Amino acid sequence: MRRTLRMRRAAVVFTAIGALALTGCGGDGDGEDKAGEKSGGKSPDSASTVNLPKLDGQKLSVAAVWTGPEQANFTKVLDEFEKRTGATVTFVPAQDPIVNFLGTKIAGGQPPDVAMIPQVGAIQQAVAKKWAKPVGDEARAQLGQNYAKVWQDLGAVDGTQYGVYFKAANKSLIWYNAKAFENAGASEPKTWKDFLATAETVSASGVTPVSVGGADGWTLTDWFENIYLSQAGPEKYDQLAKHEIKWTDPSVKDALTTLAELFGKPSLISGGADGALQTEFPASVTQTFTGGDQPKGAMVFEGDFVAINIAQTKAKIGTDAKVFPFPAVGAESPVVTGGDAAVALKDGEGAQALLTWLASTDAAKIWAEAGGFISPNKSLDAASYPNDVQRKIAEALIAAGDDVRFDMSDQAPQSFGGTPGKGEWKTLQDFLKNPKDIAGTQAKLESDAAKAYTS
Repeated sequence: MRRTLRMRRAAVVFTAIGALALTGCGGDGDGEDKAGEKSGGKSPDSASTVNLPKLDGQKLSVAAVWTGPEQANFTKVLDEFEKRTGATVTFVPAQDPIVNFLGTKIAGGQPPDVAMIPQVGAIQQAVAKKWAKPVGDEARAQLGQNYAKVWQDLGAVDGTQYGVYFKAANKSLIWYNAKAFENAGASEPKTWKDFLATAETVSASGVTPVSVGGADGWTLTDWFENIYLSQAGPEKYDQLAKHEIKWTDPSVKDALTTLAELFGKPSLISGGADGALQTEFPASVTQTFTGGDQPKGAMVFEGDFVAINIAQTKAKIGTDAKVFPFPAVGAESPVVTGGDAAVALKDGEGAQALLTWLASTDAAKIWAEAGGFISPNKSLDAASYPNDVQRKIAEALIAAGDDVRFDMSDQAPQSFGGTPGKGEWKTLQDFLKNPKDIAGTQAKLESDAAKAYTS
């Protein structure tokens, strides 16, 4: 279903991102398009890229796990859909794991019309449970026009299209406090060895080098996946993602051993292991960019969406907050992506119209202008992004075309790769606390994976 990543493309992708440290901010977009006519209208300032039906009086609901700024920005996208169609759309806050949440709603006879599903494995589960409805002709036409084949394939099951990937993520980035780096005399590392040396340099300056949001287990899976992809290579990555090789494989041991070089030094992690396990992802970002040149952590690893949380501080992206590619453990830096796909759970014109809208360039432009968002839509003008940092990250993602590697845990059955307090999330949290137990970690990962992949 997925095209394999070719490491030769990683150099192309990160040539664009490598210049980000020297890039300043552009202007701030307000994230809002001009309102069109209420039903099936076009923007008065520019031609619409999508035709939508009149849905006056129809009520739709969309479930997603987004909160805070992400929910607010997605609501802007839904508001424009309402203006163009006449429908009323309600946002339904969901919880992880979303498959369990949707199961409860469906059992109660109140499924949302559309769900934003953040895991490939969860889409496959929704199809297996016969919840998901195939994507209609109009949405498929938008996908064919605006999306590389890999993003279409990621939303398909057994050749049938079910998902529309609206939001993507480049999950191979490390953001840093520029002033803390400057004071320490630190420079951007390109390899894992250099990364650890940089961390020691920052630590010697009196600032804890790395902020880890260990309370959210998914951040730890991302640490592992980037190391594994760079160190073991794309073929092994594909095999492990499909559980064609076991988690007791020597390649997993090697990746955990590498990760333990960081996790095994509590002095390099803000609050040590115990502190990290009590730090949720948003706080891991904000504590990196507050406190001036004396933050709780000088670096934080995660995707382009970190920009949303930086915006909640006084730090300016491109000056106070800079970014570099995840350091190469093997021959090349890794390129790991993630994303959220819209899946219809009800038959009907309204749900299909919403999928068509979310596959359009008009919809992508709204959130792109608001910031904290990367679109897999190749037709979107990069000028829509509010600053040069996000623009470069988006251009790099699009330049990769079909050669992207999707988040491994998001490809797994949700019980293993996407459930708080269970499976991979829990085992890697335990590993953060005790990084010496590599064999035990492998055994637990394999036990949980074996159950999940056969259930």
